[in-house]
Amino acid sequence: MSSVRLAHVGVLAAAVSLAFTAALSPAQAQGSGFGPLPPHNPYAGPDGTATMHGDTGSSDATPLPGPGAGPLTSKRIALQSACPTILVGADGYPVALCTPILTRVPTVHLLDPGTGASLASLPIAKGSLLGGVYAYLDHEDRLVVVDGNRNLLRIAHRKKADGGWELYVERTLSLASAVPEGDSVTGLAPDWQGRVWFATGGGVVGTANESTGLVRSLALPADERVDNSISTSPEGTAVATSHATYLLTAGRDGAPAVSWRRTYDRGAARRPGQLSWGTGSTPTFFGPTTGTDYVTIVDNASPTVNLLVYRTDTGAQVCSTPVLAAGGSGSENSPIGVGRSVFVASTYGYPYPAVPEGAGESVPASADFTGGLSRVDVRADGSGCDLTWDTTVRSAAVPRLSTADGLIHTVVRGSLLPGSDGTSLLDPYYYAGIDPDTGAIVRRHYLGASSLYDTLQMVGSIAPGGVVYQGTITGVVRIAEK
Repeated sequence: MSSVRLAHVGVLAAAVSLAFTAALSPAQAQGSGFGPLPPHNPYAGPDGTATMHGDTGSSDATPLPGPGAGPLTSKRIALQSACPTILVGADGYPVALCTPILTRVPTVHLLDPGTGASLASLPIAKGSLLGGVYAYLDHEDRLVVVDGNRNLLRIAHRKKADGGWELYVERTLSLASAVPEGDSVTGLAPDWQGRVWFATGGGVVGTANESTGLVRSLALPADERVDNSISTSPEGTAVATSHATYLLTAGRDGAPAVSWRRTYDRGAARRPGQLSWGTGSTPTFFGPTTGTDYVTIVDNASPTVNLLVYRTDTGAQVCSTPVLAAGGSGSENSPIGVGRSVFVASTYGYPYPAVPEGAGESVPASADFTGGLSRVDVRADGSGCDLTWDTTVRSAAVPRLSTADGLIHTVVRGSLLPGSDGTSLLDPYYYAGIDPDTGAIVRRHYLGASSLYDTLQMVGSIAPGGVVYQGTITGVVRIAEK
């Protein structure tokens, strides 16, 4: 949700049966050979599973391998909820932040790592549609999230005397002094000093120091919204608004300050398959030297969107490269970034059942979901970027690259009518492995058909042991080798 920010839906369905798997080549099984991931944040959980986008740099890459090359099995865990955030701590227990279809009250689930079943749940105060979707796991396996009452929560889990499990709020800090009433936090991440950075839909960026209770904030220009999450690196915090990309830093007192700001082409209106007018990207840090040499987003230019890459230290633009020309040119998803390579998935025309209030009408009003996936490489000397390949893969989730097995992992949406780009409530869904060198699908496994399996451009997390937990609009699908 790119990011993946939808938290309520309506569904109905039926199912059909079919299965297909294909083995990986030895070259793919040996790994991708890409450059470094962003450095580990000491205040976040394990790299690859600590945030919706893998790490606090939002690389959408992981050092963990996906399922092995043998036959796969998948199981749907029905939670009657949309589950856009599934994270895994150092203890191996998945934690999912979901929103029930009926009540729309955000609910945290602790999942059984062996089966995916919910071991315990905890509702938190309801906020806006986009509030309470982004969260992260800290270095003590606690879920850090802001609830609808503007409280920063750290939610831990423990085993009870009777052998069962419970989730509980271990710590809370009010952000009401910085977050205006009626506004809500849309993104948050820790920095390298242990402060929690946050951004609100209304364009407030702030830091919270739980040791001192001090909350400091900065209001961005009045017409700028933040509709995606934020990313942190040792150099600073990246925020993409509806008009510009920022790198911010904080003084010793935690007060945010703008290091650089770069505007982008936001287009004439929201595109179909996007949830806001402007970029759909959570900013992605990546790079061949430090893992955070660059920061990137996708703009909303018409008729073809561009991948924008900036130097993290100065904000100097490295390139503006057209992407997704082969398919639908528009993206609600955060790019994958690792080494010198960036991968962008199209969401143009994806049939979201609802969009946030105030998102505005899309132009055109609707479109087919043709799909699209592009790879762009930054030149070795940093002088620009080149489009390496451009395909029409119909990714229905935020893709994730494994540097361990050398594959891009995602879910692709099929069509009830073969060869059609139209969508229906009975479409089939497949887990897929994609070769990052060519963009070709090299592995598929049938998950199921109908809206019950709609992954709604949500993120799948690869857990230790090669298990994939993929959020859907009705719960979670667990995918593993048989």
